[in-house]
Order: sequence, then structure tokens, then C-alpha cells
Amino acid sequence: MNDSGQGPGSSAKSQRKDVRRNQQTLLDAAAAVFVRSGVEAPVRDIAAEAGVGVGTVYRHFPTRADLVIAVYRHQVDACAEAGPALLASSPTPHAALGRWADLFVDFLVTKHGLAAAMRNDSTGFETLHAYFLDRLLPVCTQLLDGAVASGEIHSDFDAYQLMRGIGNLCIGADSDPRYDARQLVALLIAGLRQPR
Repeated sequence: MNDSGQGPGSSAKSQRKDVRRNQQTLLDAAAAVFVRSGVEAPVRDIAAEAGVGVGTVYRHFPTRADLVIAVYRHQVDACAEAGPALLASSPTPHAALGRWADLFVDFLVTKHGLAAAMRNDSTGFETLHAYFLDRLLPVCTQLLDGAVASGEIHSDFDAYQLMRGIGNLCIGADSDPRYDARQLVALLIAGLRQPR
């Protein structure tokens, strides 16, 4: 036991927590920069957003592909975790679905750059796509089921169709500053409502 009253393992655990926290900060910063500027944004912009040096980014993510893949997984996890939280905190299931769709749009705009970053790794891309479906289809299904059960929306489509439709509306959003995919996705979500 040392003078601090902590065993030798406590310092290692604390360092691992710091590394994870730093990595999460970098992933959040990279996601924000990618949404604004695309996946080819300079690493110095990501470092500035995170409040760290460029070397710190490279220490955690040696290549751009490593960073893009980590952001992709991070955003999939964030979207998956947001669904149940939004259902619990939103005034209605339809409102929760709309808020989740906004998060999903941000993710999809970032995701479009993934194909270029993983140009030579089709197996890796397929693995990530499977991860995406495994994590997000059940969440979208839960949101839709909640809105259907409350009588707010029609029940004649499924989560895959909705996610695919949102994805199609996001094509080009990363390369055309005049195009706002969120506006069209909001219209899509509004159009799901049952007439009262």
C-alpha cells in the first residue's frame, strides 16, 4: 500500500480511465468536425476541437482509416444508446423518433466518408455495416413500435425501410452546403403521423 492509500493497481486503473476518457473526447471532436467538414478534414482541426495536440490524435489513431472507423463505431453506439433514453425523456414516442432521426442523420453524413477511407478493405466495411444493422435496427424498431402503439404513426412499414429512406435522403449532404438533409428527414418523420 502506498501513502495515498491506493494499491498499485489503482494507478493503472486510473490511467486506463484517463486514456478512455481522452479517446472519447477525441472521438466526439472528430465526429463534430466530420459532420461539419467531412472525413478529409485536417487532423489539426480535430485536435483543436478536442483541445489536444496533433500528436495525441495520432497516438490514439495512427491512420485516418483508424480514426474514421472508431468514429463510426462510436456514433453507432451513441445512436443505439440514445433511442431508449429519448423514449423515456421525450413527450411522445413520435417526438423521440424525430430526435433520434436527427442523431442518425449526423451519423449518416459522417458515414458517407467511410467508403473512401476504407477503399481497399471491403471485408472491414461489411463487418462495420453488419455492426451498424445489429445495433441500430432494434433501436429504430423500438422507437417505431412505441409510436405505433401510441397511435401516432402508421404501422405499414418497418425500421429497415425507414433507416434506408433516411439514408437515401442523406446522400450528397456532405458535399452540398445548400442541401439540408435534416429538413427532409423531418418532413419524412412528420409524414408518418396518423391523421387525427
